Amino acid sequence: MLPSRTIKVTCILAFAITSIFAGTGFLGSMSPYVTAAVEPAAIPTPKKITTAPRGRKYSEFPHNAGAHKLACNTCHKFPSENWNKVRTGDDAFADITDYPKHQSCVGCHKQQFFRGTPPQICSICHTNPSSGNSSRHPFPNPREIFDKSLKGKTAQSDFVVGFPHDKHIEIVSSIRSRSAGFVNAAFVTNERRRAGEESCSVCHKTMSPQGNSPDEFVTKPPADLGEGFWLKRGTFKTAPTGHTTCFTCHSADSGILPAPESCGSCHKLKPIQPPADFDPKLATAVAIDDKVMMDSWRRRDSAGKFGHEFVAHVDLECATCHNVVKMNTADPISKKVHISSCATCHATATVDDGGVLTYEADKRKKDPSFQCVKCHLVFGKLPIPKSHLDAIKAAGGN
Repeated sequence: MLPSRTIKVTCILAFAITSIFAGTGFLGSMSPYVTAAVEPAAIPTPKKITTAPRGRKYSEFPHNAGAHKLACNTCHKFPSENWNKVRTGDDAFADITDYPKHQSCVGCHKQQFFRGTPPQICSICHTNPSSGNSSRHPFPNPREIFDKSLKGKTAQSDFVVGFPHDKHIEIVSSIRSRSAGFVNAAFVTNERRRAGEESCSVCHKTMSPQGNSPDEFVTKPPADLGEGFWLKRGTFKTAPTGHTTCFTCHSADSGILPAPESCGSCHKLKPIQPPADFDPKLATAVAIDDKVMMDSWRRRDSAGKFGHEFVAHVDLECATCHNVVKMNTADPISKKVHISSCATCHATATVDDGGVLTYEADKRKKDPSFQCVKCHLVFGKLPIPKSHLDAIKAAGGN
């Protein structure tokens, strides 16, 4: 019989891998606010800062600034002293859960510490910097605490999490022979495919589903909405957030690398993100009070209106749209859903055959000012991409 720790590791590995299929992916999860590592040879020598670079505020700490590209442990010490107070009891595990100490900042920013009343730099960590108030914002890890704070509701991370799904699929495949109960994502039979779908649902649930509720929308829409768009329940899928899932396998006990203190193995400085089919004015009007949901909507770089709980989508298998084995959450291109996945249902040879892609492309040909609104929020104003027209041709259209 396997020891309980081994069983737990085996199960959680399978649990973690199921994040590869559906919904919003793993971007933004696993607390992406922790610094990314730089190899020691590449660590620049800290320089004393006397004046703020043009356009930069000392109330912010951009990790992508040249002087800040240091090894994580230059400032962050693993584990934090409060790791067993932020999470308690059986939920507690060694982690970085607090801001760096003052000495991490003073070495470069001594002048800023004594400039202003209160010093602007103190507001990065402290809620009301003063000699009689040492209270601080929650640290961005755990996210479930930080996201509910005043700072957390609007904070955007400097990092993305690199989660190479293909490597984790191989691990799950090797465990499968020991009856882990999950299957490789390279499906062969319908039976295996169904089992894979069950694996996806371990990590990915429909976010704020409507189910049998009469409330169709996430928030109450205006009375004059008509045919206008308002975010519906069941649009997004959840994904694990925080280190809890990862550290169950990647721990000192298991010896599975990367180790918990190797921040830079997973946390990467955020690359240039592709344009998103997202309307910030509309999002402000909808007024969602859920940081995870807002982050998911803000990252929609394919079809901003796609709803996972929509009647024609809810029974689709995840791999119908998502190219699982090529997905790496640090690479936004690898996560993008290709139009060919949509064209399976939405591109037809003629308008009369009912394909919405064909219908809207035909309307645009007749009226250049026509906006494609069935799938898109802002992309529908742009010229129709060649990939969309090619998909229609592949379906027999012209």
